[in-house]
Amino acid sequence: MAKINFGGVEENVETREEFSLEKAREVLKNETIAVIGYGIQGPGQSMNLRDNGFNVIVGQRPGKTFDKAVKDGWVPGETLFSIEEACKRATIIEYLLSDAAQIEVWPTVKANLTAGKALYFSHGFAITFSDRTGVIPPKDVDVIMVAPKGSGTSLRSLFLEGRGINSSFAIYQDATGKARERTLALGIGVGSGYLFETTFKRETWSDLTGERGTLMGAIQGMLLAQYETLRENGHSPSEAFNETVEELTQSLMPLFAQKGMDWMYANCSTTAQRGALDWMGPFHDATKPVFEKLYHSVKTGNEAQISIDSNSKTDYREKLNEELKALRESEMWRTGETVRKLRPENN
Repeated sequence: MAKINFGGVEENVETREEFSLEKAREVLKNETIAVIGYGIQGPGQSMNLRDNGFNVIVGQRPGKTFDKAVKDGWVPGETLFSIEEACKRATIIEYLLSDAAQIEVWPTVKANLTAGKALYFSHGFAITFSDRTGVIPPKDVDVIMVAPKGSGTSLRSLFLEGRGINSSFAIYQDATGKARERTLALGIGVGSGYLFETTFKRETWSDLTGERGTLMGAIQGMLLAQYETLRENGHSPSEAFNETVEELTQSLMPLFAQKGMDWMYANCSTTAQRGALDWMGPFHDATKPVFEKLYHSVKTGNEAQISIDSNSKTDYREKLNEELKALRESEMWRTGETVRKLRPENN
């Protein structure tokens, strides 16, 4: 475990150099890892573990997702089972269903959590809001978490590139005395680069805030506001989109990701730098109250309850698809579809 300085604050971080893949294999050599759910995180984590030489099986209900698992090389009756059967066979249960599905399937999983097993999450939602989800593990099992900082698709693609993705990790309950080693071994096994120590609550609150904030909700809201302002002032759809989205994603964000905001600023015109420095304050002051309101809604469980109520409805998927369809068919994103086709690499 290394201590790394982040802007003047030291944090505990585990690396692949300190906790090698060989050590991870040794720690888990007698374990059977059941990945329950083959939706967002399931495919990437299970296939990375399999490719890294761990004993992995998948538990999934019949349907399109089950068929996808078969296409990915999981063999029914050998490495692909019903959720109940996979839980019975496992010593470590990776509980990777959606938050709403975790509530629904919990009685089946709990019935197969015998003493000494480990219950693994990639999001702390079910445990953090256990008073609302009903997910309360028995006291004689380890309860652990590895939360990759990206989608399961990114986890898999970066693994195949030989890179990896950073993850958070946490131990909620150490019943066996082996919870930490199990957690770190699984983190390395699923393809993590660096592993940042956290708690279930902190991961949940930051994750829900991030998704609703700068990662998804806030960015869409701000992009749309600027696009609409340009359009309302006579700019064409292509010009509004290029100045709002295309330049951000194709030119500026790669610079930002490479060396930070100051590096991005330094590679822009002095006019752009001056304007950005002058206007970041008003944008901060305008949005800070929104983020504070958002965080309060997350921390008090309001956002969790909204998700539970919404995602538990039988017509949830249909309504979600309607909202996504409206987003996809908006002028801004229909314009984006055309602009992307005109990128030089596509011609």
